[in-house]
Amino acid sequence: MELKIDNTPFKALFQPLDLGFTQLKNRLLMGSMHTGLEEDKDSLKRLAAFYRERALGGVGLIVTGGFAPDRAGRLAPFAAKLTSAAEQKRHELITETVHESGGKIALQILHAGRYGYHPFTVAPSRLKSPISPFKPWAMSAHRVNKTINHYARCAKLAQSSGYDGVEIMGSEGYLINQFIVRHTNQRQDEWGGTFEKRMRFPVEVVRRVREVVGEQFIIIYRLSMLDLIADGSSWEEVVLLAKAIEQAGATLINTGIGWHEARIPTIAAMVPQGAFTNVTKQLKPEVTIPVITSNRINTPELANALLENGVADMISMARPFLADAEFANKAKLGERRAINVCIACNQACLDQVFENKTASCLVNPRACHETQLVYEAVDKPKWVAVVGGGPAGLAFAAVSAERGHKVTLFESGDELGGQFNLAKNIPGKEDYRYTIEYYQYQLSKFQVEIRLQTQATAEVLQEFDEIVLATGVIPYIPDIAGIGHEKVMTYLDVILRRREPGARVAIIGAGGIGFDVAEWLTHTGTHDLSSYYREWGIDVTEHSRGGIKKPDLSPSPRHVYLLQRKKEKMGKRLGKTTGWIHRLSLKHRQVTMMSGVTYTRIDDEGLHLMVDGKPRVLAVDSVVICTGQKELTDLYEPLKEAGKSVHLIGGAYKALELDARHAIGQACRLAALL
Repeated sequence: MELKIDNTPFKALFQPLDLGFTQLKNRLLMGSMHTGLEEDKDSLKRLAAFYRERALGGVGLIVTGGFAPDRAGRLAPFAAKLTSAAEQKRHELITETVHESGGKIALQILHAGRYGYHPFTVAPSRLKSPISPFKPWAMSAHRVNKTINHYARCAKLAQSSGYDGVEIMGSEGYLINQFIVRHTNQRQDEWGGTFEKRMRFPVEVVRRVREVVGEQFIIIYRLSMLDLIADGSSWEEVVLLAKAIEQAGATLINTGIGWHEARIPTIAAMVPQGAFTNVTKQLKPEVTIPVITSNRINTPELANALLENGVADMISMARPFLADAEFANKAKLGERRAINVCIACNQACLDQVFENKTASCLVNPRACHETQLVYEAVDKPKWVAVVGGGPAGLAFAAVSAERGHKVTLFESGDELGGQFNLAKNIPGKEDYRYTIEYYQYQLSKFQVEIRLQTQATAEVLQEFDEIVLATGVIPYIPDIAGIGHEKVMTYLDVILRRREPGARVAIIGAGGIGFDVAEWLTHTGTHDLSSYYREWGIDVTEHSRGGIKKPDLSPSPRHVYLLQRKKEKMGKRLGKTTGWIHRLSLKHRQVTMMSGVTYTRIDDEGLHLMVDGKPRVLAVDSVVICTGQKELTDLYEPLKEAGKSVHLIGGAYKALELDARHAIGQACRLAALL
């Protein structure tokens, strides 16, 4: 979709939205995110602190993580629910905190249905989900009516707690969505069969909620506009449901994209920005209430342009408010470079939640840890040297200088960014450049002295009070016969275009770097919307049921082998919520993946291997080494011996695999303490 972008400060974004009985101060919605803080047994103080910073940051309306309306609707055993007066009382801290901070907040009501990870799950029909080990119990007609009442009870409790509204989760494949489509609803009673009967459940939920909360209470309905599954809703059904939801009493309609079981990426970094906004634009003229667009909108430029071009009435961003609580305030001032932009990596947010850990953010480790990681001004500033301008060095320098230390940063290269300068060249990781830009802004703001193309020595560093070594890593070169052959190159040679690989390439090492290099080698053309739609079989033209069609795969310019020594699943250590995307993407490009191999030698014939005890030769033109890294710590011992206070962070501390989440988190925690 072609957008006319106005480069003046973001006027459309900061127009109030009049809902009749109340007004939102701007068009920014902080979308629902489950953080793990919702299940805090003691209190909801940390969750309140998390929302407090976003409210102070200027967002128009916050939507909480999902709370179940009853026990069967929980996402997991002991997951968050709002079902009683005692639970309601705990939420008053959240609403009071947000209101005192100048914000508005709605509670999301989410019933997991067959997505629940416990044996008491219920669903329209007894059909097991591919993402849960538990087969749900089919709901009786009595249970259906009872569940509708539970939604209403939850909404009333939220209202009593002081919430400004609720969001009813009707998308992403949860219970309401399961009623809507034949894929999961095979009932033949008044709640199944024709679409009019299948959509009765969400309509009754909204109608009943409106009945108990009255007219002056926000009801957002999260509508699945593209299911991205076989036998999902047709566009005509989506429009019909939207109109019925409006008539039932919804205040706003929010965009939902893709069921969780769909094997199509919708929010990961490789999804182009604003990929699904055109679907919202198609719905907007069909209803009279405001509509909200979402998914992969992470900059104020894009958000403002979408509003100016009539795509939606409001913009939903979730992870961008993890990355920067002050997103709205900074955008209002026109300071885009001051915004710490979400890079959609999922590594510290979704990945950690799916591992039953508290969410955070790779580029902002304070997210969800506001009461634990505090950046206080120092009483006695120190003169601090930071050696290395990669993510760890940049993060430490920025936070340390913000606290009041005098910081000098040494970088041997001619630019800042370290490994992120590699990442931003990988198709689908272009947004990593934003993190570099943000830290450059912070270093300038807090007057960090930057010495590029400067090799720090132990002698030069003697004058500093504190020395932080963020010197990073260099590629590890394995001991394989013929490793010095002209066919052999490192991942640095490839990504930095120092050398051009041939038409047939073997990659030794299948960690994150190996997958990135395989993506780089097999990519064709530009990474844009049309190629994304074609590769993943997405139909946004209203023609295909569920919004899916047969993928149109482009041939790879190279034949690539991705190899690993360990006899285990390829990409096992990739992100929990993104690993499958990388594997499927390479499968689309017909990359040959082989595990459990032993490397014998490299010569003119190619790469010699042992596979399952049998010799094999890959007749390749190039061999790319992606076997990990080793630390650069030459300065550490001399400085320690000289009695200096010296610290190792990032890859210099531990170089098992490039891990920006660990590196930036470690840097920020050290900077908060020093």
